Amino acid sequence: MALAPETKLKIESLVHSDRVVLFMKGTREQPRCGFSAAVVGMLDELLPTYATVDVLADPEIREGIKAFSDWPTLPQLYIGGEFVGGSDIAKDLYASGELHKQLGVERASSASSVTVTLTLTAATALAAAREQEPPHQRFLRLGVNPRFQHALSFGPELPGDAATSSQGFEIRVDAASVKRAQGVVIDFVTRPQTGFKIQNPNEPARVKQLKVKDLKARLDDARAKGSPFLLYDVRTKGEHETARIGGAKLVDDVVRAEIAALPKNTPLYFHCHHGGRSQAAAEHWLAQGFTDVSNVEGGIDAWSLEVDSSVPRY
Repeated sequence: MALAPETKLKIESLVHSDRVVLFMKGTREQPRCGFSAAVVGMLDELLPTYATVDVLADPEIREGIKAFSDWPTLPQLYIGGEFVGGSDIAKDLYASGELHKQLGVERASSASSVTVTLTLTAATALAAAREQEPPHQRFLRLGVNPRFQHALSFGPELPGDAATSSQGFEIRVDAASVKRAQGVVIDFVTRPQTGFKIQNPNEPARVKQLKVKDLKARLDDARAKGSPFLLYDVRTKGEHETARIGGAKLVDDVVRAEIAALPKNTPLYFHCHHGGRSQAAAEHWLAQGFTDVSNVEGGIDAWSLEVDSSVPRY
């Protein structure tokens, strides 16, 4: 394929846009193929920042980069403006420690084994998809990047992979993901949405998002059982007096001190007008070491629209 001059200039500009540039399918936050996800996992392990180019968003770049590098597949990794290779080469370099040297980072020791568990329902859901793959690509691949985003796909066994098996599936985890993938359980659920549910014991706590109808169900259940339910309103005093959810406590200095004194595993629920201020409050208490913190999606406005229309909107 002849590379048009303007396309070559465009690619050269992208190649030199950062010290490390990955041409890939999808984005760093959401890879669109297992090979791209594997290289992202390695780079995320080694670097805080680097550039990515989503070739699926630009057919000209998708085909042009192959001619530019004289390399037929994607992803493609560049360091310092020089082509390094695709997924397999990057894997080999990572496993040998050479990639660490090229990036100027110290090589950390990695775990030699990994345990990943498939539930029977997950295995059943995956079985048909596995049969569509050629035999050498029937390994179930799991990647976990530093933000604990999980990538699940079928693909080949690659150098440096940690190996395990579950429910008759051969599972491979790339070396960069091993520590974060240890003890992962993969399930398949139909509610509230159909899809794979990944439980990762290594994942740090995050603020949970709670819909107002689910909040009502939990409030009703707590009241029926006579159990405490700690719902906090982080709006102003005036807003609280204008419209309120029964049982919610307005947060002030006294209440903040009360929260700080609670056991760190106490479930905490926060709401505001639309959900923004309460998200910030929930993240604050999560950072203080609390492990079960929820933000009410849509705030009291959603409560008025979906649960109790007698609560004034403002």
